[in-house]
Amino acid sequence: MQTTLEIVRDRARGLWEKMGILGEPIAVHAGPLTVEQAIGAPDGADFPIQKGKEKLMDAVFRGQHGQAFTDHYGNYAGTLGDVAALPFDGNFNRAVFVATLNAVCRATGLAEGTIHCRDAGPKECCKGIAAHIRDNYKARRVAMIGFQPALAEALNGRVDLRLVDLDPDNVGTAKRGVFIEGGEATREVVDWGDMLLVTGTTLANDTIGAFLTDKPVLFYGTTISGAAALMGWKRYCPKSL
Repeated sequence: MQTTLEIVRDRARGLWEKMGILGEPIAVHAGPLTVEQAIGAPDGADFPIQKGKEKLMDAVFRGQHGQAFTDHYGNYAGTLGDVAALPFDGNFNRAVFVATLNAVCRATGLAEGTIHCRDAGPKECCKGIAAHIRDNYKARRVAMIGFQPALAEALNGRVDLRLVDLDPDNVGTAKRGVFIEGGEATREVVDWGDMLLVTGTTLANDTIGAFLTDKPVLFYGTTISGAAALMGWKRYCPKSL
């Protein structure tokens, strides 16, 4: 049975073949960005990238950039055909594909907002999240998957919020006023929520299938920009570039 990421890849590969770009010798490069290059100097120091737990992979295709958060990072160069043939046997290959997909979708006009916002962007982004959920989902209980500091702070006290994260440094602590539960609570939290607010990084680590249930799901972040456009998933990332 295919994983969700494999389904996304098949759809992307078919599209690239139809566009006649799959076999072209187009260089695709992905490399880790520094904190300053990736997000500048946002409010607070608890973003995963600032703690060294994740980095942004940056892929360039026809001069357009696409990014993906990952905990396994490095450099890669090849063609789109090479990227489409990578085995999904680790987070590095997954991140290369996801970043590449974002760059290609941007270059071909299928997606925008594929570059992470910087400096005050995360704080500005989150000012509208509570109203967005109220107006579009009418959900009181929000199950948040993946700790994004500014989003958690913006929702705290405005909805009933439960938050799951896999970073052991976060689990069992309260950050930005929100208690963070561990991965073992995922199913309970998903069942509890009226809707799911899910980090796009779940695509790059291929855990996304657990959150595509019959409940409304809203993804956030740049990592899922291309896949959201291809698959028709809802995404919240108003300050992405």
